[in-house]
Amino acid sequence: MIHPVAVIGAGPYGLSTAAHLRARGIPVRVFGEPMVSWRSHMPEGMILKSVPSASNIDAPQRGHDLVDYCDAAGIKRLVTDEDLISAEVFVAYGDWFQQQLVPDLERVRVVSVDRHGRAGFEVKLDSGEQFTARAVVVATGLSGLEHLPRELAAAVPDGPSPTGPLSHSAQHHDLSRFAGKELTVVGAGQSALETAALAAETGATVKVVARGQGRVRFGAPPWDQPKFRPETPFGRAWSLYALSYYPHQYRQLPPQARHFLVKRVLGPMGAWWLRERFEGKVTVRNVAAVERASVSDGAPVLTVRTHGGRRQELASDHVIAATGYRVDLAAMPFLGDGLRTRTAVSRGTPRLGAGYVSSVPGLYFTGMLGGSSYGPVMRFVCGTVFASPRLARHLAGAHG
Repeated sequence: MIHPVAVIGAGPYGLSTAAHLRARGIPVRVFGEPMVSWRSHMPEGMILKSVPSASNIDAPQRGHDLVDYCDAAGIKRLVTDEDLISAEVFVAYGDWFQQQLVPDLERVRVVSVDRHGRAGFEVKLDSGEQFTARAVVVATGLSGLEHLPRELAAAVPDGPSPTGPLSHSAQHHDLSRFAGKELTVVGAGQSALETAALAAETGATVKVVARGQGRVRFGAPPWDQPKFRPETPFGRAWSLYALSYYPHQYRQLPPQARHFLVKRVLGPMGAWWLRERFEGKVTVRNVAAVERASVSDGAPVLTVRTHGGRRQELASDHVIAATGYRVDLAAMPFLGDGLRTRTAVSRGTPRLGAGYVSSVPGLYFTGMLGGSSYGPVMRFVCGTVFASPRLARHLAGAHG
């Protein structure tokens, strides 16, 4: 009996991987809601930071790029670096890609995965079905990986909540609930700055708290990029060129260097087009640290340490922690204890070999989950161009 490959996740990486596996004639079952993180966990009105050329979901054949979707949908082509892509358009593109190349997507949740002797993996679904998969590809993206620093988490022992005093940025789609209220956003990356700008545009009074050595910065517009450096999806720079087009070499770096680079390269910075929507509309506080968060009469209060060493308290009606995501196998409860124990990790992230395979033969991780092995390009949609064909080729060879 030929067992299928199970792909867990139906975002850009899951859909792209499934399309490549199907093109090789490999039986595959794909599970999840299509584009769910983009559809439900990004703020309404969001614009992608990536340029159109860096926003294609890789397919095994021509005709499935963003511009092809635009042609099919009869909307203006998005082709230059100055064209902005709304999250709404990108979600519609992902839906179209899925309908074209992964039409048999199963909108059910994978409850558990564990080893099944030598036959592969035992997969259980919330529908009650149980089956054996020859291999498993984990492409769950950001789901469940929201990072809340300890000093903020102490204020919400039951966890962040959009209706409580403190939440994570991933918990908000509609920011209009903050109209007429005082809102504090912790962070200095695109998520923080765009959330702040969007909330201000709905009528909130917003301040951004940037921690440590970080400060609010915006990228250079396309016309101000250096002329004599190689072009990449993220701007013109030799370092970006190497990380974008040679991520297979990234695995050879020492662990400390890999973790440092995946965190710092392409780090906190707002998109060039966001500057005019942000400056003059949002207050910025640069602080050395947020020392703790507390709740007073139902409202959050941040105790911060200034760069001059003084402590101050910042009160507001609500705090949004735009503090990013952290890959941790422990945050993937569907992976059985046996699998988690056998999977080699580095600081909680899976250590991957060639073809995105983990230390457990037949268990693959892609997308952001592969960032510590293949570099910061894996945090972006354009990473599918490198990852998906290589993963499919490795899996086909290992199970041919």
